[in-house]
Amino acid sequence: MEHFHNITDIQLTKSWLTIGSYDGVHKGHQQILLALVEQAHQNGQPAVVVTFHPHPVLVINEEERPFYLTLPDERAQLLGALGVDIILTYPFSRKTSQTSAREFISLLHTQLHFSQLWIGYDFALGKDREGNSSRLMELGQEFGYSLKDTPPFYMNGELVSSSRIRKHLRDGEIQQAAAFLGRPFEITGKVIKGKNRGKSLGFATSNLDVPQEMVNIKPGVYACWASVQGQNWKAVTNIGFRPTFGDGLLVPLIETHLLGFSGDLYGEDIHLRFIDRLRDEMKFEQVSELQAQVQMDIDKAKHMLGD
Repeated sequence: MEHFHNITDIQLTKSWLTIGSYDGVHKGHQQILLALVEQAHQNGQPAVVVTFHPHPVLVINEEERPFYLTLPDERAQLLGALGVDIILTYPFSRKTSQTSAREFISLLHTQLHFSQLWIGYDFALGKDREGNSSRLMELGQEFGYSLKDTPPFYMNGELVSSSRIRKHLRDGEIQQAAAFLGRPFEITGKVIKGKNRGKSLGFATSNLDVPQEMVNIKPGVYACWASVQGQNWKAVTNIGFRPTFGDGLLVPLIETHLLGFSGDLYGEDIHLRFIDRLRDEMKFEQVSELQAQVQMDIDKAKHMLGD
């Protein structure tokens, strides 16, 4: 897999292409990508994905952040794991949003020479989203490619989409989000200095600095698997505002307790996979009540995570 950020760095003589944001690389995306990869390779051609960063919605509508299920490098790794040969993360800007569908397709075709273009059911590109399925089919006659318009993908009667997954996470519905993603939701953060409150309570925690662009998960306590220094640990992760201590936080803090771990993790990256939600964040009148609840959280997480 090769990952590019500039279209002029790629020059192909043939390819099969799909264009889309592909945030999360969820089960619906996977249906398109696995079929594209299989058929492209059967025809001896590379499978290419053109995706965007920032997300067009954030540029055009200035939707409030945080937003992303996956950042570009993680997204590229997930796409590569599905067999995609080349990923272009195209830098989306206001200027890009004013580009006509024909101009954008012409640019891509000059560099990629694609004979197949696959798109999702609701896809459109170009100024005012004029490059819908019908328009892209017209352009296919001009540039010499065939268009495949793929249908929506449902699970248990619910449309699988990145926006739906974001909503599940914001509502704390971790397992529903995982079902749509086809894997647990994951974040990576660097361990930063905290107030050492967890250690003083007998449960040392690592405070994580997570990219602000990542979607917010509903505040609460979660059972996770944590990966750090090449090892996996069961973990209890708290996302919230520390109401017991009245810290007056304006944004939620993410802190995780690795069960059975002892040592210094400052400066290390911890990768968290969210498995289930244990409870809401709570305010306790006594520190001893908090300590007792944390122990119950640990016992419950151990049972959920198994071996």
